Amino acid sequence: MRAYERLLHYVTFDTASDPESPTCPSTDKQKVLGADLVREMKALGIRDAFMDEHGYVYGTVPATPGCEHAPVVGFIAHMDTVSEVPHADIKARVVKNYDGGDLELNAKEHIVVSAKEFPEMRALKGKDLIVTDGTTLLGADDKAGIAEILTMAETLLGDPRIPHGTVKIGFTPDEEIGRGANLFDVKGFGADFAYTVDGGAFGAVDYECFNAASLKVRVIGKNIHPGSAKNKMKNASLIAAEFIGMLPPCERPEHTEMYEGFYHLCSMAGNEEHASLGYILRDHDAQKLEDRKAFVRRAADYLNAVYGAGTVELEIKDGYRNMSEVVSKHMHLIDNAKKAIEAVGGKPFSTPVRGGTDGAVLCYMGLPCPNLGTGGGNFHGRLEYACVQSMDQCTAAMVEIARLYGGMKR
Repeated sequence: MRAYERLLHYVTFDTASDPESPTCPSTDKQKVLGADLVREMKALGIRDAFMDEHGYVYGTVPATPGCEHAPVVGFIAHMDTVSEVPHADIKARVVKNYDGGDLELNAKEHIVVSAKEFPEMRALKGKDLIVTDGTTLLGADDKAGIAEILTMAETLLGDPRIPHGTVKIGFTPDEEIGRGANLFDVKGFGADFAYTVDGGAFGAVDYECFNAASLKVRVIGKNIHPGSAKNKMKNASLIAAEFIGMLPPCERPEHTEMYEGFYHLCSMAGNEEHASLGYILRDHDAQKLEDRKAFVRRAADYLNAVYGAGTVELEIKDGYRNMSEVVSKHMHLIDNAKKAIEAVGGKPFSTPVRGGTDGAVLCYMGLPCPNLGTGGGNFHGRLEYACVQSMDQCTAAMVEIARLYGGMKR
């Protein structure tokens, strides 16, 4: 089976995670896909495939004879999708021989992927694309990664002529809400190192990412009838708006790129009495992230000085860290991934990831773990797509990585 065929099946599962849920997984429906993956893995011959009580799926492709002492390499993808975009009842289809121009997803709703807005699409001319009808996301982030990993496993298990060491497979829940690696069993996984296979174009080998923190802003106001509110009312929503205005507009995601960090407003709610803001703070440089935290604290201090102590409260939580500090000590991971991509006809590239992966956390849990692209784009939105031929190449590159490490000693 080809990777894209698996993807078309996996996207029929609604696996959106829920940031407000305290459980792991945050939604039980992720376990429905997990159970299906375990059944598929066992059918492929992955005898030890299982899902633990937290919704993590694990399995092993045994080493070929003579390669038992090779390094143990892992491949990891996540099962959940974002919840901010419609994510149920996905109507996926394959567009054959894409012409490189504007791609109409939905004539009735006038939903089009513009080649002018997304010029990288032109490089896919002549290839086949998996898209939706434009009313939902696709879920290739990261079900394309799952599909490619299991297609790689099927290839290795079905062709004993490909020498390889032990290959470990892991599928995680809740990556999209920043918890994917929290309960990952690194010791039980048993890999010397691993790759996440998560987002990005074919050829991507990522080992630099943001340092991340989340910020919750709570504003306590005082409501008075507007007819008699002069010098009495404290409108919490307006104070929250003042806070927003104090952060530099040029340091938002829509105005930044490459190594430039940002303050990103994700949510807002409020009335006169109470208001809340949800932000994520990001920077590749750890000290610059600390500077951002200090900046928002100064903004809150100023508003409290104006409106009274306790008006604005902040809650800042650290997330993942830049994986480069760990991966830079294991550059064979990057070198071999690039060799593998070249061996299957690709052009490898590395750019700073403007996000994070499970690997960013796993690196600091003792498992060096850069990221490989999956052959798609426009993730987290209704215009998401995956390229059939790029998925094939991603799969072939992982097979080649396994072969390369199969010829080494631990």
